[in-house]
Amino acid sequence: MELSTSGIISRTQDNYVKRTWSDPVWQIKLGIWLYFYLLIFEGALRKWFLPGLATPLLIIRDPFAFWIIITAMRYKIFPNVAYIKIVSLIGVFSVITAMGFGHGNLFVALYGARTLFLHFPMMFIMGKIFTREDVESMGRAVLWIAIPMAVIIALQFYSPQSAWINRGIGGNAEGGGFSGSGEFFRPPGTFSFTTGLVQFYSMVSVFVLYFFIRSERLPKILLIGSAGALIVAIPMSISRSLLFNTIIELMMMVMAVSTKSKHVSKIFTLFGIGILAIAILSQTEFFQVSTGAFTDRFETANEAEGGLENVFVDRFLGGMLKALSESTQHSFFGLGIGMGSNVGAQLLLGNSNVFLISEEEWGRIIGEMGPIMGLILIFVRISFASNMAVKSFKFMRKENFLPWMLLGVSFLIFLQGQWAQPTSVGFSTIMGGMMLAGFNEKTDN
Repeated sequence: MELSTSGIISRTQDNYVKRTWSDPVWQIKLGIWLYFYLLIFEGALRKWFLPGLATPLLIIRDPFAFWIIITAMRYKIFPNVAYIKIVSLIGVFSVITAMGFGHGNLFVALYGARTLFLHFPMMFIMGKIFTREDVESMGRAVLWIAIPMAVIIALQFYSPQSAWINRGIGGNAEGGGFSGSGEFFRPPGTFSFTTGLVQFYSMVSVFVLYFFIRSERLPKILLIGSAGALIVAIPMSISRSLLFNTIIELMMMVMAVSTKSKHVSKIFTLFGIGILAIAILSQTEFFQVSTGAFTDRFETANEAEGGLENVFVDRFLGGMLKALSESTQHSFFGLGIGMGSNVGAQLLLGNSNVFLISEEEWGRIIGEMGPIMGLILIFVRISFASNMAVKSFKFMRKENFLPWMLLGVSFLIFLQGQWAQPTSVGFSTIMGGMMLAGFNEKTDN
């Protein structure tokens, strides 16, 4: 399936130059920015400021996605993309089969299908009207947020779970941290769960390294501050995934600039600065404690899971192969879309802490939709991720490094990111939209 994004914003730029409320492009961009900020701070609302509304706030971004889609359709700027048509049809059939052959709960079915109807199309709308300059602006916002976010997770890391800063969803006084290492818990930052923090700082690593290459587009003080926040956040997150994602981004950067002689010196500069920063921080007790907790978690988890090689096989390849091998064991129409989500489990059983189908994404998809529709959706995600990889590589060769750098973190999210989880699907939407927009020629009028 061909991804066509170049030149697609020219008509809207020619017709709608003024940034006013009467400009539908400006309206949609504003809606996307609100979606982005709600993704970052939704957990803060659910934990600290509006705990009594924790349940409805879980889907607070859905009305914005719906409004963006309706506005795009109204002004005839909704993207005509085969991926959207296929995924929407899958969503319609999945709701029908869930009611006729599956769990039979309409609310569960609609909750499960909302990802296909709302968030997936929004990614292409963002890719259509955002320019590369818009993506860089959002990247700057990510880096500004990274600095106070590091302060928040430091407070969470060193505070007891009973502290206000560690309150859980709905103001739960037992704390929102997740088991980490010894007496230390994995902090969630402003997110509902630590997964959101890992995805956020993975995005930070993308833009820290991208703007290191394109340093003329970012104030140096912001680049230094956000890079320091990332270095501090890695051990305090007690997350191997964040470390791995950062290493992948470093490799993507090296690949991007290694064939461009004018950028090669930046590689050595970056590694020199990084080593110096770590050497200085390692002399502080603050950094030593967090690094010790991270190292302990790393070693303990690797021993339990059989080493790094087995972690990769089991978490990524193993989950995929297991889902495919067991696809014929599921009923033809599946158990019903939405049933594999935590919300589905809560509505059907009254317990959100169980996985009724599968914890792995591909297993959940096939279990909910059945082998035919499930495999079609998986194929769409594989096709989309593959097309993004190929196109990003071509643009990287032309020194447009932005999509390539975004690909490093996004590829596995597109393949098997957990779309049943609201924060995860939010990052998938934003990262996918950023990549598509990164292919567009600069800039706004």
